[in-house]
Amino acid sequence: MIGEKIKTTTRASLLDGATVASEIKLQVKTEIELLSKEQNFVPCLAAVRVGDDPASAVYVRNKIKACEEVGIRSEHYALPESTSTDELLSVINSLNNRPEVSGILTQLPLPKAINEKLIIESINPLKDVDGFHPINVGKLAMGDPLFVPCTPAGIIELLDHYGIELNGIDACVVGRSQIVGRPTAQLLLQRNATVTICHSQTRNLSEVTSRAELLVAAIGRAGMIGRQYIKPGATVIDVGMNRLTTPAEVESMFGAESEKRLEVLSKRGYTLIGDVHPAEAAEVAGRITPVPGGVGLLTVAMLMKNTLKAAKLTLESKTKT
Repeated sequence: MIGEKIKTTTRASLLDGATVASEIKLQVKTEIELLSKEQNFVPCLAAVRVGDDPASAVYVRNKIKACEEVGIRSEHYALPESTSTDELLSVINSLNNRPEVSGILTQLPLPKAINEKLIIESINPLKDVDGFHPINVGKLAMGDPLFVPCTPAGIIELLDHYGIELNGIDACVVGRSQIVGRPTAQLLLQRNATVTICHSQTRNLSEVTSRAELLVAAIGRAGMIGRQYIKPGATVIDVGMNRLTTPAEVESMFGAESEKRLEVLSKRGYTLIGDVHPAEAAEVAGRITPVPGGVGLLTVAMLMKNTLKAAKLTLESKTKT
């Protein structure tokens, strides 16, 4: 979760997502100020949330806060759990038809009663700042992306910021979701990496991952990727966001670095961990992203960047008509 900042001392150097995210947001803010001054136009992001899932509420709140930081106007639609697919479609269609709304995001997951696929496909591809619409998925696969999902885009920004060479490297992505795993693999492939995608059915997983110079963990299992999964000196990108709720869990995962995490656990009732075992990875990896303070911050920053891009597309279409 954004806000839980914990410094650690490890043998692996940390790839600081906070620094990169701040730079991206500053760039977006500067461009929005120019847009407002020269064309009297302020981008608008509409965030739609259905139900009372606490995690979704926090994620939307963080996105709205980021909008305020960079000068994007935001609208928040908090709909009840009982909302039907047709009712949600009506909200999406009204946002599609409003030219002042630059970007639309529907916070996932949606309640089981709602047809998630239909909702994603109903968003105007030119306002699809999450990059989930089939048209945007297809354009990314063809190497001609319009909107790239925010987490994969943030990963590439992070790697570029630290000057990590992608051309010709062996890369492995653990996870095949449409939100992270597959688009991350596509972006790495387009940068001439040799990419392997692993998943729950991959045989001898550690044998595959331990050959990779770049390892992206997006499998959704707390601390699963231990030392045997990591090639010595590899760059490890941890996309996971999981909670530890007992002192025993914290001590087993963080080892000598447990003290500060136990303090967080005592105050909040949980502490965050990714899909990578932090203590073991620190002994093997060359570079690693922290959790929190890594990829999650970049996800929100790239959403701001995508919203700015959507606003520019809107202005371009007005100019042509």
